[in-house]
Amino acid sequence: MMKWLLTGGLVPLLLLGSGAFFCVYLRGLPLRRPGRMLASLRTPTEGTGTSPFRAVMLALAGTLGVGNIVGVANAIAVGGAGAVFWMWISALFAMLLKYAEILLAVLHRRIGPHGFFGGAYYYIKDCFAARRWKKTAAVLSSLFALFMIVDALSMGCVIQVNAVSAAFSGVLGIPPWVSGLLLVLLTLPVLLRGSRGIAGLTEILVPIMTGGYLILSIGVLLLKRDAVGEALGMIFREAFSGEGIAGGVVGFLTSKALRVGTMRGLLSNEGGCGTAPTAHAAANVRSGATQGIWGIFEVFVDTILLCTVTALVILVSLPEVSMLGEDGVMMTIRAYSCVLGKWAEGFFCVAVFCFGYGTVLCWANYGRESLRFLTCRQRYGVLYLLLVGICVFLGAVAAPQRVWTLADLALTMLTTVNVITLMLLRREVRRETLEWAMDKGTS
Repeated sequence: MMKWLLTGGLVPLLLLGSGAFFCVYLRGLPLRRPGRMLASLRTPTEGTGTSPFRAVMLALAGTLGVGNIVGVANAIAVGGAGAVFWMWISALFAMLLKYAEILLAVLHRRIGPHGFFGGAYYYIKDCFAARRWKKTAAVLSSLFALFMIVDALSMGCVIQVNAVSAAFSGVLGIPPWVSGLLLVLLTLPVLLRGSRGIAGLTEILVPIMTGGYLILSIGVLLLKRDAVGEALGMIFREAFSGEGIAGGVVGFLTSKALRVGTMRGLLSNEGGCGTAPTAHAAANVRSGATQGIWGIFEVFVDTILLCTVTALVILVSLPEVSMLGEDGVMMTIRAYSCVLGKWAEGFFCVAVFCFGYGTVLCWANYGRESLRFLTCRQRYGVLYLLLVGICVFLGAVAAPQRVWTLADLALTMLTTVNVITLMLLRREVRRETLEWAMDKGTS
């Protein structure tokens, strides 16, 4: 029971409950104003600093990782095809939660010599401090920052690198230690350039890797179009077939499809767990609501679009890949190559590298910003970069089974603290949202 709670058992309830609350509380805004949302995405940037687009590309680098590849395969292998349905449901509610947390990050950010900076730990601290719970504010915000660092080293580093090394080893025969050393040499110099260097790289990398991956996936689905209908039917049939669902609500909430689908959806889009606000807080934008719209866009691209095409490619090729269920990377690679041919394996290795590398950079930056919140001592920053390098290498040569559990634990703790804070700051979210809805000149 305790392991179930700590590794995501309550997360579906938290996401579904809080997401439904914000949907009603915000009167369906901003989702019921699609035209207004599109206009906000086209709003030009004023002044200097990090543009909203660059901030969202950095955040997308963190979300578009192996959660779209290994996470989807893992969800199907453990929870069945029905897990994909719960990834969709979690994404719909995660859209509003991600919108709310980014909005609050902009409202509660700080400004320094190099521009804006912030994250969820700042609005968590402000939230409880305003209620004169100073000790609670200090403890919860510090714990949040600490779990951000844990997640940066586990999910954002070890799991990503392991996927890259597994792809290189399984397809190209490159030893894992070589992949690990290569990623260390590519990662640390970029991290030394700081947040702006990382954002500049991801601004170029993310659109290219997303477009290429979509083209490859659509090609597979077109060639296997006769099987797409059956794959979709399998998703809906198995979504409610978990053990104990017939027994009522308890069985429903403890079904593997629901829990694994929701956790892998959260691993992929990060909606509701309060990680992406670290990137978005740096955006040079006046309205928190306007930047929050980019959070909705992130969840759509990540889960509704990319995770869905990955899942469908795996399901239409299920007879050929089912025996690889314990190896998420090779399961997904085989799903593409058995339709497109061996050349797709090389292309997919490049895609896995781009996804994994971008996520490592983004999450390493999240961890560094979290450490900055905890302490400003420079020597800890140096030690953190060394720890990142060690985790990158270990991720390439060590199996990450226990790291998945650690990542689930960190995500559970982050989500719990973040959702509670979002509920406490709900009036700020609604006030800013209503101002956005009425102000045609918001930028």
